[in-house]
Amino acid sequence: MANVKVMDDILDIQQRGRTTHYRRMASDVVVWLIAIVACILWRWLDDKSEVWSYVALFAGMIAVWVMTGWLMLLYRPYQERSFRMSLLSLIGTALVEIILCHFCIPLLSVSLSPTVAIWMVLIVGAIDTVIIACEHYWKYATNMTVPAMTIEQRENAVVKREDVLRSPESVESIHQSVLSVTNEEAYAMLCEKAHLNSRQTKVVCDRDRFAFLQIPDYQYMTLVDLTLLNDAKGINRRFCIVNRKLPDDGRYVCCYRPQEYMKQKLLRQYPPVIRWVVYTFYFFRKRVLPRMLLTSRLYYDVTHGKKRMLSKTEVLGRLYYCGFEVDEIIPMGHIEYVFAHRKSQPYPQEQIKVYGPLIKLPRVCKNKEIRYFYKFRTMHPYAEYIQKYVFDARGGMDIADKSNDDWRITSWGRVMRKYWLDELPMILNWLKGDVKLVGVRPLSQTMFNSYPEWLQDKRTLVRPGLIPPFYIDHPETFDELFASEDKYLTEYLAHPIRTDIKYFFLTMRSILTRKTHSA
Repeated sequence: MANVKVMDDILDIQQRGRTTHYRRMASDVVVWLIAIVACILWRWLDDKSEVWSYVALFAGMIAVWVMTGWLMLLYRPYQERSFRMSLLSLIGTALVEIILCHFCIPLLSVSLSPTVAIWMVLIVGAIDTVIIACEHYWKYATNMTVPAMTIEQRENAVVKREDVLRSPESVESIHQSVLSVTNEEAYAMLCEKAHLNSRQTKVVCDRDRFAFLQIPDYQYMTLVDLTLLNDAKGINRRFCIVNRKLPDDGRYVCCYRPQEYMKQKLLRQYPPVIRWVVYTFYFFRKRVLPRMLLTSRLYYDVTHGKKRMLSKTEVLGRLYYCGFEVDEIIPMGHIEYVFAHRKSQPYPQEQIKVYGPLIKLPRVCKNKEIRYFYKFRTMHPYAEYIQKYVFDARGGMDIADKSNDDWRITSWGRVMRKYWLDELPMILNWLKGDVKLVGVRPLSQTMFNSYPEWLQDKRTLVRPGLIPPFYIDHPETFDELFASEDKYLTEYLAHPIRTDIKYFFLTMRSILTRKTHSA
């Protein structure tokens, strides 16, 4: 069986290689055809030459390019070759074509100048260089040198070290270490909250996450990390290593500089006219580039992840993503200290977790099937992992499946939500048949679980919709929301088409007359 699997893998690799060969060859042929059409149009407009006389010549030039490229290994998959080797193959192919054009075209009975043919070869080579560069940059940007972290299952664990007081000398040593990165006020707070005088507490101040690998498993009940997460390398890996080192319910203390502090600092630093321009460029460099698929690796290779902008949502979301539960957040000047405890195993870790402008969210649909819906991202990264935390901290969710005063939402996200701009990508789900135009809206699992069981069963008998009855009845409580959806579902199950037409026009009237907006 193992040999069969190996053979299947080899055949799969060979098939991918052939596909790449054909795709690259096809792209070269297309580039050549574009160059040929441009040349033909130029010759025709210039002297009304008999352009068809060049067809055989151009066909031969394409054939020579493709055959030479094949021999020069130009069409091997870019995953198997370096950029330098691909570029050398392209240069060799172009040189062969140029030499043949220079010596062979004068021998043919055509009026095309060898110089024109050589310029065509150079143009095709330049376009091919851009294609090769894009292929290899994609390879660089999407293939991380460090594989995704494997989360090993473990049994229940208790702390091994006894809870005894440190010696005065050890306490003073920790005191000086803490003061080297923070102040007396923060030290006093950590002494009270994290019990720095206990031998069950370990203080670490190292930007490199591998410092935590040297800590024995389950020796400490509390790990205090004094490295600013804004400067830490591999935050998720750092959190996962700490998760592995702590016993059950072990405490972890970390700190970071909030994004809002950096924003206010920049806005105070520059004059009114240019302050927002400076902040926009700073935000793009420190927040957007690290999150985009094609720029994330380049950003971290250049900056080594230092001085990143981190929002409260992202820090807390990363902690929950890595198996922690937040207990308390204590602001100290421009630094916030987060106290959390180990709750569970981390989520399965991804090699690169990119938060682009378009996201996919799981929603409960017909027959309780989970489908993914497209939306424009309006929340900070990792917001999905702290939904319950926000709902509990803010007194529960509202009838729009959102927490009151949800700080996970970005400033531009509030504008997009108000005018439904974030929901425009759901048109793709409508085209795919995941939703119909009118109907109860698809719910997150958290919101769906808050519904009474009889309504859960009833609403999953039909496909959800883009336009919910919510915008007609304007319910203000959950009971009113349940009644509104129950009324629509009852009508729809009896008369589907008539009900959807009725609700569509009622919604349009509500939007135009009552200026209804999204929540």
